[in-house]
Formats: sequence, C-alpha cells, structure tokens
Amino acid sequence: MAESPSNIQPSNDQPSNDQRAAAAVPADRPLRWGILATGHIAGSFARDLALLPDHEVVAAGSRDRTRAQTFLDEHGTPTARAYGSYDELVADPEVDVVYVASPHSRHLEDALLCLDAGKPVLCEKAMTLDVASGRELVARARETGLFLAEAMWMRTNPVIREVKRRVDSGAIGEVGELRAALGFAADAGVTRLWDPELGASALLDIGIYPLTFAHLVLGHPHSVTAAGALHARGFDVAGGATLVHEARGSGGYQPVSSIAWTQLAQSDSTASIAGTDGRIEIDGRFHHPTSFTLVRGDERERIDVPVTGRGYAHEAEEVAACLRDGRTASALLPLEATLQIQELMDTILEQIGTHAHR
Repeated sequence: MAESPSNIQPSNDQPSNDQRAAAAVPADRPLRWGILATGHIAGSFARDLALLPDHEVVAAGSRDRTRAQTFLDEHGTPTARAYGSYDELVADPEVDVVYVASPHSRHLEDALLCLDAGKPVLCEKAMTLDVASGRELVARARETGLFLAEAMWMRTNPVIREVKRRVDSGAIGEVGELRAALGFAADAGVTRLWDPELGASALLDIGIYPLTFAHLVLGHPHSVTAAGALHARGFDVAGGATLVHEARGSGGYQPVSSIAWTQLAQSDSTASIAGTDGRIEIDGRFHHPTSFTLVRGDERERIDVPVTGRGYAHEAEEVAACLRDGRTASALLPLEATLQIQELMDTILEQIGTHAHR
C-alpha cells in the first residue's frame, strides 16, 4: 500500500543564512498585502488570498489610479487604498508586505523600491532578468534585514512537496531520469510575452517551471546543454535543455533531466521522475497539480493531495509564516536556489543565442 500524503504545512525551518527582522508581524490580525501592478497574475494571486481568512489586500498601486481602484473593487477590503504610483503604495504604513507583479524587466527596480521603503517583498518569477541583478536584490534585502522571496508558487504546492518527499524517501528507488515540459500557444495580444522591453522570454516566463522542478528534485546540475528558437527581436520563444546532476545513490550513476518549454504550441505539460523501483507521473499542467500517480511495475496508484484554490494561497501562507516568525527568508522559497536557477537561465539563454536583454 502506498504511503498517505503527509499533512503539509508552511515551513518553520530557519534558512541557514537568515537574519532576524526587527519585528514580527503580529499573529492576532490578518497579514496586510499591498499589490504592486494589477495585471492578470496579480488577479490570480488576489483571488487565492481571498480564500485565506488571515490575509487581506489593503492597497494596490498602478501607473493608472483608476486601474488600481478597479482591481481593489474586486479584490480589496472595503477600506483598501488605490494609488496611481508605486512610490505611494510602498509609503503606505498599513502595508505589511508587497507582492510585486510587474513585468520581468521592472522587477529589480520595483523590488528595490519596496525594500528601500522598508517593505518585505514577494516578487514574481523570474525574480530578475539575470543573476547579477538577482544578487543585487538579495544583497539589498540582507542589508536592510527585510524578507525577500521569489513567487515560485510551484515550490509551495502541496502535491509538489509530497512528490519530493516520496522521491527523497526512496519510494521509486534511485532516480535516473526526470522529464518535464510546459508550453502553450501564446496570444499575440499578451504584450509581455512578445516585447523584449518588458523582459519577453519563454524561458523566464515558462521554462523556469520545468527548470525549477528539475533543480528541486535532483539538485543543482553540474552541466547543462540547451538549444532553442529565437524571435526576430532576439528573445527565445521555445527551447529545451538536458541537465546532468550529481549522483544521489549507491549506484553512482548521475541522473539526467530533460526539460522543454514553448510559447508557440500546446504542450502536454506533463512531468515524470523515473527510478530503479518505479516512477512518479504528474499530469498537465504539472506546475500546479492536484494529484500524481505512483507507478510500481503494473500497479498504478493515483494520490490526491488537497490544494487551496489554484495554489497561489500556499506561497502566501509561507510568506505569512515567515513574517509572523520574524524570518527574512523562506526555506521553501530559498534565495540560494533562486540565484542558482537564475544563473542556469543565463547559461541557457547564452547557449540559445538570445540578445534581447543584453
């Protein structure tokens, strides 16, 4: 009989390089969020926040105050404040933490604005356009003693966490192969996916998920080989990579991961992890699953794990757990891993031959 999913809760582990914040957010009131930029992803995040009784959106900032107000009419508290600039948002004393939901190209500028105003930050992925910018942002967070994390919500998904636990416990033996793909045919009207000035990159927007999945399960690879397709304006629109990771078991064999991403086609968007004793399969779209299948020989068992909303709620819960405990970094959303993955993306983009952000 397969193991039952563990009762997964937000992490209480202390990251090794963590600092203590000056004051923890009190546990006797909701965590008060400010939303910086009010596009599609901000709406998805806010809808999941509404499912959590101890979280609330108290302010939103946009370059257009009317857009901020429209966002708050749907997602904010009755007294939430709409701002027509990001500077006004981060100056709001009632905001405990800011969710940065602007395009990739603005993440560094906008997250630094928050930190310099004394606000903890949950920044959408990819956290920055390159690892040098990521290191600058992490350094500023550590200098100010403020919380910072990349909003890689897949990491906090209870299904993904349970899959990793099963793999680490030897449920499928020694892992030899991981495969993950994610893709869709992007609408030409979604500007951020087609404009290099906004950080357009299929890897930064889509490929980051299979890359993070491989890194999460198998650790930091010691080699990566990539190829891909470029838009006429120099950014990647599709690609694939093979990564070789350090040996994990007594056999001494190095596991290999194969990842693919595209904004040109409707991928099956599945993932699998194969070991000596079986495999784990995750149906599409693998980066926000509600179940997985454990395969051993001819036996297949589907394992369901409860997920709140679309899954964004779990990263919000992790941020709350950190802030209420006075932590400035998350063990589930580790900054070291964020920077390692950013460095891998730099390498992949260089191998593909992109030049849009350079």
